[in-house]
Amino acid sequence: MKRLSVSTWLLVIVALWILCPAMFAQQPASRVVVRAGHLLDTRSGKTLVNQAIVIEAGKIVSVGPVAEVKASAGDQTIELNQATVLPGLIDAHVHLTGNPEDNGYQGLRISLPREALSGARNARVTLEAGFTTVRNVAASGYSDVALRDTINAGEIPGPRMLVSGPALGITGGHCDNNLLPFEYHATGDGVADGIAAVQHKVRENIKYGADLIKVCATGGVLSQGDDPQASQYTLDELKAIVADAHRLGRKVAAHAHGAQGILWASQAGVDSVEHGSYIDDAGIAEMKKNGTYLVPTLYLGDWILDNFERMHLTPMMQSKARAVIPIARTNIAHAFASGVKVAFGTDAAVYPHGLNAHEFAVMVKLGLTPFQSIQAATVNAADLLGWPDKVGALEPGKWADIIAVDGDPLQDVTTLEHVKFVMRGGVVVKNEYGK
Repeated sequence: MKRLSVSTWLLVIVALWILCPAMFAQQPASRVVVRAGHLLDTRSGKTLVNQAIVIEAGKIVSVGPVAEVKASAGDQTIELNQATVLPGLIDAHVHLTGNPEDNGYQGLRISLPREALSGARNARVTLEAGFTTVRNVAASGYSDVALRDTINAGEIPGPRMLVSGPALGITGGHCDNNLLPFEYHATGDGVADGIAAVQHKVRENIKYGADLIKVCATGGVLSQGDDPQASQYTLDELKAIVADAHRLGRKVAAHAHGAQGILWASQAGVDSVEHGSYIDDAGIAEMKKNGTYLVPTLYLGDWILDNFERMHLTPMMQSKARAVIPIARTNIAHAFASGVKVAFGTDAAVYPHGLNAHEFAVMVKLGLTPFQSIQAATVNAADLLGWPDKVGALEPGKWADIIAVDGDPLQDVTTLEHVKFVMRGGVVVKNEYGK
């Protein structure tokens, strides 16, 4: 009999420690009826009162007035009469296998097994914060693929995941490991230069389980030796990446801070631009023409500036953060006012997982209405992910992913920072109202 390695036993022991076995023993009743005192329609913005959501086999069967639903023997009834009920939230930009302390030289000590174990914890925290679906955009060694598959198998709690595997990047760019000297010959998992190489890398990522492709179109902030405003891939390389990804049924997310990189990414046909710090009128016009989503990651700016020491950032990274963050706020506000399509994303891992909903208040501060910010995390994000028929609204046929909060998020969007009820696929994950 083959002996398991120490690292494998560690994975098993810690995984058992973090799990809640009772959650997985629980199976949805034959029919679940959620009675909502208030229900937010994420398409119209109307708040409906005294609504009943009927769920069977983990999916929504009907939504309508409580008085029209007849009780059946064996029903599980969940009373949320004093709450506002919404569809589970969607975060289109997370890194579940990472943590804020893993930056700079400190991050070199993090192994792939350690990343996977962190991901198991962070997945649970994210789900309990009300985010029932996420798009994980970049992880080393396909650790996000393993995390997704483990969640899908029902072995650990977590949100539904679409994952990219390693992000594609140029040699020495934002997505390449540039902290070690030459003699280590360290290269990022997703590094590829030239059209043939990027085509191969797209196909390789898909081979190993990627649901989408993440590409670093410009330099970044939390990396050493690169410029956030500088384009990395050429327009032709970006076009080759998008062409192969789309032909093989995958969407493309482009990390892009610099104006030229944003413009080229949209021209190449990417589905979303992540961050968008130096977005200008040319980039805005191109994104509106092509229907490219902007996924701004805003709250991280507040958190980074207050937590340089905790994040172990190098002096260069700190300098870039101080320069980029205020400029990004101004430019993103302009993009909002100009009418670009917006999907919700946080870059969680730059700051602690579970604080994702703090993003809403910053989006509102920069010009979106509370309802627009909520749409960004529901129907808009569902459209970006390619799951408009599965998530993002409380409608028949969709997965029964439901959250509830006190108060009215249309009046105070910060109520979403305090989710008290979470259901995923008809199974209650968290219910503070039932205490």
